[in-house]
Amino acid sequence: MEIILKGDKEFDNIPSIKQKALRINLNEHIYGTFAEIGAGQETVRNFFRAGGASGTIAKTMSAYDKDFSDAIYGHEKDGRYVTEARLKRMLTHEIDLIEDRISRIKHPDKMFFTYANTVATIDFAKRYKGHGWVGIRYQIEPYQKYNDIILHVRFKENDARLQQETLGILGTNLIYGAYYKYNEPKKLLRYLYDHLHQDQLEIDTINFSGPLFEEVDNRLMSLQLVKNGMTDAVMFSPEGKNILPAKVLYKKNILALRGSFRPVTNVNMDMYERSLEMFIQETRVNPDQTQVIFEITLSNLRAEGEIDEQDFMDRAELLCSLGQTVLISNFKEYYKLVEYFSQYSKNRMGLAMGVNNLIEIFDEKYYRHLSGGILEAFGKLFFKDLRVYLYPMQNEDGTITNSENLKVHPRMKELYKFFKYNGKVVDITNFNKNVLNIFSRTVLRMIANDEAGWDEMLPKGIAQIIKKQKLFGYKPKQLVEKNE
Repeated sequence: MEIILKGDKEFDNIPSIKQKALRINLNEHIYGTFAEIGAGQETVRNFFRAGGASGTIAKTMSAYDKDFSDAIYGHEKDGRYVTEARLKRMLTHEIDLIEDRISRIKHPDKMFFTYANTVATIDFAKRYKGHGWVGIRYQIEPYQKYNDIILHVRFKENDARLQQETLGILGTNLIYGAYYKYNEPKKLLRYLYDHLHQDQLEIDTINFSGPLFEEVDNRLMSLQLVKNGMTDAVMFSPEGKNILPAKVLYKKNILALRGSFRPVTNVNMDMYERSLEMFIQETRVNPDQTQVIFEITLSNLRAEGEIDEQDFMDRAELLCSLGQTVLISNFKEYYKLVEYFSQYSKNRMGLAMGVNNLIEIFDEKYYRHLSGGILEAFGKLFFKDLRVYLYPMQNEDGTITNSENLKVHPRMKELYKFFKYNGKVVDITNFNKNVLNIFSRTVLRMIANDEAGWDEMLPKGIAQIIKKQKLFGYKPKQLVEKNE
């Protein structure tokens, strides 16, 4: 029995929202419910208007009142309603109702689904732009186990009605993609923006689960969000799972370390440990409310102009195995990273970096696109309650370069002195001198050539993972010689 329609010529080009909704409605096997709380019945409205909705929609509802919502879906311990936990409760409750109330005997060919969202649009004072969780739980064969696609959106428009309309378009795109693009998850992501623009909303988290998506790596799907310009940054937990940045960063003291981490070395970890020791000693820093972020910019993930996705996975996995939280961003300049963090927290922040990174910050060429040039960038970077923790560099002659003797461009000398003397740049002094001669590029070459000694340059356990999974081009010499 062929249930899912394949590539009709009518729909070869990007279909309109009405066409998408109508195609779903005309598929006699798709049947389910819509539950939308917080921003109105915007998604289901598209299906009603398209025609033929009676064969698709079993029920539609909006538990707008919080007490009604709690009575139906239960009370959340944190008292919040626009959360992933709330969305999952909605999906579970509504699917259970379908299974309980719609007879499989009477409808043996039906593929059940539940679409849900819990959303807060822009407030009346226009201080908060609004955000929400959107998801679908569905089957592509009767009696099959259910699949989930769950995503988080942040609205960018300044009008609640426009945000509602945007949500309706997104929801229709999601339902359509779930049924007709499920076998191409990367394309499904792009189709979520059909008839939408990136200036309208941002998708910053997405997770696929269920039998359809057993082979899908959600971290790679998150990378697609950044690659496609759908969001500026995505985050992974120490368990290697996608997590919502707002959940991790909200009202936290943030210490960030940027690097290629290809691979993560003892120098990286020494920089992390020493800078964290100094950071938590600062006034206005609460150790219990401090979040460390290892950040990799998209520019550091490029190989010959393209993103090397496997390389990305390797780096993220190694950092997560060390218990770190990883951020993949589209921020080439540091000030953009600080602005991003400032969306979630006004508390003190820190950046740990090496000498070369700090010298680059004082290079004017990175700020020519700004009307205020480097002064505008530095105003954004250091205006916030931020401090740079500078890790020293060992020179070829054995001398050390730190904040006292590093050299910036002559035109930038006085500007650098200003920030240095005002305590915005401080040296990491309690560093491990024995690791200063470790460089990632050297370690990478040694790994590829299986040269002796590279594993001692990496944190405990990392070398074993690299060898076991043959990361970064690792091939044991014995295996190479045998093949030759």
